[in-house]
Amino acid sequence: MSQPLEPGQTYTLPVVRAAEFGVFLDAGTGQSADDILLHKEQQTGPVKVGEPVEVFLYRDPRGRLTATMRLPKVKQGDLTRLKVEAATKMGIFLDMGTDKGLLLPFAEMKGRPKPGERIWVEVYRDKSGRLAATMEIEGLLNKQSKPATALKRGDQVTGTVFEQTEDGSFLWTEQEHIAFLHKDERTRELRIGDDLTVRVIFIREDGRLNVSMRPVKEEGRVIDADVILNYLQQRESGRMPYADNSPPDVIKDRFGISKAAFKRALGKLIKEGFVEQKEGWTYLKGRE
Repeated sequence: MSQPLEPGQTYTLPVVRAAEFGVFLDAGTGQSADDILLHKEQQTGPVKVGEPVEVFLYRDPRGRLTATMRLPKVKQGDLTRLKVEAATKMGIFLDMGTDKGLLLPFAEMKGRPKPGERIWVEVYRDKSGRLAATMEIEGLLNKQSKPATALKRGDQVTGTVFEQTEDGSFLWTEQEHIAFLHKDERTRELRIGDDLTVRVIFIREDGRLNVSMRPVKEEGRVIDADVILNYLQQRESGRMPYADNSPPDVIKDRFGISKAAFKRALGKLIKEGFVEQKEGWTYLKGRE
């Protein structure tokens, strides 16, 4: 073999000798001391001396090149969703189907994924030639995404959060669309890797989606009105310093809804005779 074998690569190598604990594969150096162990616990089928076997190479805890017949379920260039196995000083390891996990270095992370979470990554080869993962996948998603031509406003889609910004969250949907969820359209805090079903509220010219976690306006108006009414009923004075002229950020901090949603809900309560507004305050009617 002209090129030395590298960890993190898949090769087809001949079996040159057998031992009680496994077989050894020819490393191609002409030196038996360089033969690579394929332990019997890493064999997924019968192997015989003289026959070739496809293996994935990695380094064992002592730094020796070792083989397994459990081939990785990913390859360079793949966009894939993998489960977080463990966190280490080097980064986190993802389950790629082999005993040796796929490294996601800290420099390639967005946020800090936790063990058990499933995240979207792109597989690449690092400077040493080993497979590794990155969460910097927006460029690849842009290439692979499809325009949402078959959807309409009000449809529901399911997707996974792959990016977080100050303005909101980006989702990769099951139909391979990119969807943007504005922070005002979220009903709870999200993490990268979260799965959720959302409602389409706008389809852009480029085929991307704007989506919302919030219910449709009429249903949302009822829910928001109940929240406001409950808040007033729990206050001994039956009043609150929030009204139509309250700043949007104050409304968002207190009730977790947009200024527009607050005004719709308040209008419903006023129309139904539950509350009234005076000088920038909202009062529960009938409360002494």
